[in-house]
Amino acid sequence: MAEPFDERNRASYLAFIDAQRHPGDHRAAFERFYAPDAAVNCVHPINQLQGAAIGERFLAPLTTAFVHLHRRDDIVMAGRFDGADWVSATGYYVGHWARPWLGIAPTGSLSYLRFGEFHRMHEGRAVESYIFLDIPELLSTSGCWPIVIGPGKDPGYRGMIQGPATQDGILRGPQDPAASAHSVEMVTEMLRGLATPDEKWRPYWHDAMMWYGPGAFGSFIGIEAFASFQVPFESQFEGWSGGAANNGITRHFTRYGEGNYTCSGGWPSLTGISVKPFLGEGPTGERVTMRVCDWWRREGDLLVENWVFVDVPHVLLQFGRDVLADVAQGEAQ
Repeated sequence: MAEPFDERNRASYLAFIDAQRHPGDHRAAFERFYAPDAAVNCVHPINQLQGAAIGERFLAPLTTAFVHLHRRDDIVMAGRFDGADWVSATGYYVGHWARPWLGIAPTGSLSYLRFGEFHRMHEGRAVESYIFLDIPELLSTSGCWPIVIGPGKDPGYRGMIQGPATQDGILRGPQDPAASAHSVEMVTEMLRGLATPDEKWRPYWHDAMMWYGPGAFGSFIGIEAFASFQVPFESQFEGWSGGAANNGITRHFTRYGEGNYTCSGGWPSLTGISVKPFLGEGPTGERVTMRVCDWWRREGDLLVENWVFVDVPHVLLQFGRDVLADVAQGEAQ
């Protein structure tokens, strides 16, 4: 029989989150939460961190650039995957963007940076982490995202993304195991239907579903609006293959359900051959990999909300486009 989730790991994570709910010096919370040799994978251009570098290269630049930095969580959940305890959350870092960050000039105003994170836990501390930051959304809302595809081809809604409509995404205790199992099984089956000629993913979604995409793609309401993005997106890459495909390239670092929620992530999660332009770049005819993570909320037997991150700057590097360098150059001129 599989071991149950150790609720001490949830308590440690909730304490870590609660310590950051108000502006302040968050170094002590980071030092308590992360194991000294924790391995952290973050989106480009931060990428791999370990140990003290988590504070030096992740936290310190954020708190220096964004005055009064704090975090607001929309979903917090915990579960087991592949014999290990995992916790995850998504929400926003909030602060007054007063100084450059990642070479990007500040706006001098209140700013929101969307995050999604996953931590493999051991005895109350994070030993392996994956941190997604929606840098394109930050650049878009600041008016300096450098990619303009053309009339009628730009993405969906760009702007601050809401948390669950039910406002029940902060799971501070264990949920019904049967409901949790149903959630993750339903998502897994839905994902098997992606990139199929007859769109087998459709029956799993409410007609008025909300798809909260990464800033470079935009967000959509309604299954037809989502399909108008998803189907062309799939066609840009030949031979889509996902994290569970045993292809030697992609993998899920975690996937689990808790109550009506499911989360999943891969590093990378998707791969395919570039055969059509992607965000105005290519095609290259070369293999592309994507770091992706999601949270889903279901109501009964239908999915109604989906929060998605893709490390788009990392994808674009594979097309020879460094969007952060483009932004830095544009601001220097």
